[in-house]
Amino acid sequence: MQFLRLGPVGDERPAVRTDDEITYDLLPITPDVDGAFLANDGVHRVRAALEAGELEVLDTGGVRVGPPLAHPGKIICIGLNYRDHAEETGADIPGEPVVFLKAPDTVVGPYDEVLVPRRSVKTDWEVELGVVIGRTARYLESEEDALACVGGYVLSHDVSEREFQIERGGTWDKGKNCETFNPLGPFLVPADEIADPQNLEMRLWVNGEIRQNSSTKNMIFPIAEVVRYLSQFLVLRPGDVINTGTPAGVALGQPEPKPYLRAGDVVELEIEGLGKQRQTLGQA
Repeated sequence: MQFLRLGPVGDERPAVRTDDEITYDLLPITPDVDGAFLANDGVHRVRAALEAGELEVLDTGGVRVGPPLAHPGKIICIGLNYRDHAEETGADIPGEPVVFLKAPDTVVGPYDEVLVPRRSVKTDWEVELGVVIGRTARYLESEEDALACVGGYVLSHDVSEREFQIERGGTWDKGKNCETFNPLGPFLVPADEIADPQNLEMRLWVNGEIRQNSSTKNMIFPIAEVVRYLSQFLVLRPGDVINTGTPAGVALGQPEPKPYLRAGDVVELEIEGLGKQRQTLGQA
């Protein structure tokens, strides 16, 4: 199953797409795909409704695809979680996960325009695996407990402005929270339908040229450890999203002149089993 939200910005409709590429309306089951849906056995209820033939088919022709998760509570990001990315940026390999936050209002749909901030000179791309929390997690003791708290997986684009991030006062948040800086989707896949989230191919292209080509198997801190670790410092709640880091190939790691993004550029990215995004860059 693939959970989607379809329609204009702010008026998306919850839907589910099955393996036969048919999309069904979820409004009879839930007002939206959000943390409450995941926490209240929403995935099981949708499976049962599909098996019983209770859902109506939706016509999706010409309809915008929004972010597949409504109202994420927190977006928690892991920096430098691929050894080759840390090396290309000149950073030390971290001994513990590097943690920063993105505001939930940075989330946009997978095909929506991404805006280069005003006065930006170093807007960068990052393909990432997004982990969506499905049950409350606090002070978890094992990686098994951690994985049991994962509700699903999603393709995430952690757009960054490197001058704001690195050169403007020592905090990463300035370069991570510009508007439109977290395209999400196109769909959310339940955790139990991804056989091995630690072995998914991931790629990103800029203007048709491949820039990132790696796999989630190359994470320094795997998903289970990231969730367990984070639960020692903050409460993870249903609907929270964890961006688990990006591999090598970002503009920051390229030789001069670094190919940072400009208005008119087109970025495409994909993760195996989680679909593909495409964004045209605009100017804020």
